[in-house]
Amino acid sequence: MTRGFWQGRRVFLTGHTGFKGSWLALWLEARGAEVTGYALEPPTDPSLFVEAAVERGMRSVVGDIRDRSAVERAMAEARPEIVFHLAAQSLVRRGYAEPLETYTTNVAGTAVVLDAVRAVDGIRVVISCTSDKCYENREWDRGYREDDRLGGKDPYSNSKACAELVTDAFRRSYFGGGETAVATVRSGNVIGGGDWADDRLLPDLVRGFLGRQPVAIRSPEAIRPWQHVLDPLHGYLMLAERLWSDGHGYAEAWNFGPDESDARPVRWIADRMVASWGAAAAWRLDGESHPPEATYLRLDCTKAKERLGWRPLVSLDTALDWLASWYRDHHAGDDARRLTLDRIARYEALARERLTASSTP
Repeated sequence: MTRGFWQGRRVFLTGHTGFKGSWLALWLEARGAEVTGYALEPPTDPSLFVEAAVERGMRSVVGDIRDRSAVERAMAEARPEIVFHLAAQSLVRRGYAEPLETYTTNVAGTAVVLDAVRAVDGIRVVISCTSDKCYENREWDRGYREDDRLGGKDPYSNSKACAELVTDAFRRSYFGGGETAVATVRSGNVIGGGDWADDRLLPDLVRGFLGRQPVAIRSPEAIRPWQHVLDPLHGYLMLAERLWSDGHGYAEAWNFGPDESDARPVRWIADRMVASWGAAAAWRLDGESHPPEATYLRLDCTKAKERLGWRPLVSLDTALDWLASWYRDHHAGDDARRLTLDRIARYEALARERLTASSTP
């Protein structure tokens, strides 16, 4: 990331009240950006958005991403130079329960944002966040590349593939040669402090540990690309800078996942968390019947590494340590905003160390 690039930069961020959006909003605030967020009320209680007082350093607009006039009005008032679209229905199993909400939010909502971009002058960069699950999962033992077939066998995954297609159609039809460069980003299973969503492994584990109850795990052998939330967000920010400077040469799809060694089974994550948490931490096998989910999923991030110079900086071991200490300290009364900004500062220190090491003969 370029020093000073984000200072005073006008940014429009959808989904800022969610877990990932709150981390990105705080990072942009710390970098001096003028952030306007557009989203529904926080999706959980508690939420990182409230606990970390994310709204303190930005302008927050509450609204539905499917409301075309409201999105365009908020975007026009913000006069953004850069748009990050993160608003989504982001849970696989909720997608099974609420397929229409999932499709209208993830597909129609993406089209609404891109159509609003068309109507607002001065926007140079648009980054739309989809998911690693947008690929047609064939249970390969190699990571999926950006040019692999899109698909998705469940409503959530399929809606993310559809969002990729919608974005590509808008890019080709309206943004191919103008001043606006549009890209999509796909990341793995992001983890970090402040996630209180239901039906996610790490929040479920933390809730169980704090309540001293064994946590039911439904798919212990499933392998996922686990990564600290700051690693893909770092990729998004780097990509935004490159789109700003080099435009349409980078207006395409990008994977931002962990190193291959950090694609671990659910069982490994649960055992590692139990060992690091101590006390009464435990998990058990959930023997109930559940909708099918992918058992093996990894991303190939060669393109981001070679063309952007991006690398994941936080090992899975470190990510789990950061996460566990965040929740323990917050539970003990520490300030969520301070804890989150502390992790951002640690991450930036890692980035500086890597930069120094790469430039040393």
